[in-house]
Amino acid sequence: MSPEIPGLGSRREAREEALAILYQAELTGDPVTEALASREVPPSSYAVEIAEQVNEARDDLDALLGRHLENWRVERMPLVDRVIARIAAWELSERSDIPTGVVLSEAVEIATQYCAEQSPRFLNGVLGSVASEARG
Repeated sequence: MSPEIPGLGSRREAREEALAILYQAELTGDPVTEALASREVPPSSYAVEIAEQVNEARDDLDALLGRHLENWRVERMPLVDRVIARIAAWELSERSDIPTGVVLSEAVEIATQYCAEQSPRFLNGVLGSVASEARG
C-alpha cells in the first residue's frame, strides 16, 4: 500500500476521483490524459493509477463483465454503473492486496451514492460473479 493512501477513506476518495475522470473521458470522448489534466486539483496517485489502468484494460474489463451479465450487455449499462463496474473489476483482477469484500462493498456504496436505486444490487450481483472468476 502506498504511503499516500494510508486508510480506506483515502482509497474511497481515489475511487470517486477515478470515477469522475473516467466518466468525463467517456462522456466527452476525450482521452483520459486530458480528463486527468483538466482537474482543478491534481488527483491522488491511486486515482491516476485506477483511471489509466482501467482505461488501458477497458476492452478486457468489458469482456470480463460481459461474461457475468445475463440478458444484458455492458454497453447498455448506464454510464456511471459501467464505470463503477470497470473500476471494481480492475481491482478484483489486478489488486490482490485489496480484499474482495472491500472491493464489492466500496462499489456498492459508491453506486448507492451516484446511481439509480436498483444499481447497487445489480452491481453487487454482477461483481460477486466477477470476483469468483477473477479471484477463483
